[in-house]
Amino acid sequence: MVTREDILDAFKFRHATKKFDESKKISEGDFNVILESGRLSPSSFGFEPWRFVVIQNRELREELKPVTWGAQGQLPTASHYVAILCRKDGMRHDSPFITHMMKDVQHLPAETAEMKRERFRQFLEENGISATSRALFDWAVKQAYIALGNMMTTAALLKIDSCAIEGGNMAAIEEVLDKNGLTDNGQFGLGVMVAFGYRLKDPAEKTRQAPEDVIVWVK
Repeated sequence: MVTREDILDAFKFRHATKKFDESKKISEGDFNVILESGRLSPSSFGFEPWRFVVIQNRELREELKPVTWGAQGQLPTASHYVAILCRKDGMRHDSPFITHMMKDVQHLPAETAEMKRERFRQFLEENGISATSRALFDWAVKQAYIALGNMMTTAALLKIDSCAIEGGNMAAIEEVLDKNGLTDNGQFGLGVMVAFGYRLKDPAEKTRQAPEDVIVWVK
């Protein structure tokens, strides 16, 4: 049984690992659990806008290096490197993907699905999300960060290190991924990346603001 102390120890263990021990590889079983924690993550309306691309190909990693300044140490050394892609216009309320999710994944009756579609449309419009393709994509990326956090926490519980990566020219990175056939002809865009492996050296002591500076109780 996982205790409260186990959970807090995992958060204290996790840090942004800049370079990994290349001699140590994550087992297939452990990495499948990390991927499952992403796949099983919650998303708004349960529409799962993500795709997890595990980049193990060394040539592709080298191709990404010039445009990913935030992963110069991680790309060559990480046991596993994941690009979390997000759907673009496929997240519109009337898209074939949304129909597929409600019919084939969520198995909603037709009447219930149409009610949910209308509520989804209202949500997108009321919050300005459907106003532009960029706004819709940015909303999808918010969902990806839920999966990202769950994957890194799962890794920490398994004593596996990680580092979330945004540092780079995101458009150029996406172009490399598209050139390699990984975006479904532009249907997906790059949300965030994350590297996994085992630390090469112990990190500096973790620093955080005091609880009273970030937690507010309303009673």
